[in-house]
Amino acid sequence: MTDETRPTDMAPVAGEGADEFARMLPDDPAAARDLLLEELAIARTDARTYLEDLQKVTADFDDFRANAVPQDEAQEYLDDLRRVAADFENFRKRTQREMAENVERASQRVVVGLLPVLDSFDLAVAHEPHTDSEAKLLGGVNGTRQQLLDALGQEGLEAIPTVGEPFDPEVHEAVTMDGTPEHPVVVGEMRRGYTLRGRTIRAALVAVGEDPVQEGDDG
Repeated sequence: MTDETRPTDMAPVAGEGADEFARMLPDDPAAARDLLLEELAIARTDARTYLEDLQKVTADFDDFRANAVPQDEAQEYLDDLRRVAADFENFRKRTQREMAENVERASQRVVVGLLPVLDSFDLAVAHEPHTDSEAKLLGGVNGTRQQLLDALGQEGLEAIPTVGEPFDPEVHEAVTMDGTPEHPVVVGEMRRGYTLRGRTIRAALVAVGEDPVQEGDDG
């Protein structure tokens, strides 16, 4: 049968739709029979497809039901998953912390390695110039020293206060001490000390004596 003799969208339906379908049948009995047979074949194919889909869904459901995990076992799997997730989170945090510590240690090594350079600059700028050329040279040295201090200061380097400060063995190393002071105070600095981000990386070498204020009060 050709497409010209087959009306479009003529799948048979029940009720009023069936009457409409009957009115659309060709007048020729042979053509009507062919059309009905064709529609019946289409309906059978659709029914077979629906049946196969239903069988597949039923089989999938049976497999799911057969392989369903008991509630207590499912809870155990969930607990294991949570433990793995927690372990991974701890690993991630530990790795980040270790990386930050490694960066900090590397930065500290670089800064500590530059401290002798700062010492050399300090000795140079402490020199009293005697000529204009020496003054000009020391001016350039002092400018370079300040640039280095500024750069290291951005990394957290700070000089330890010394002269006039109470002696603190945590940040001061006494090279000389005048007697046995009851109220020891730093009276001189031989080498500057530094802290890096609040941690002492080199104690200051100092001379220690009696605090004149406390000594006067005691007198």
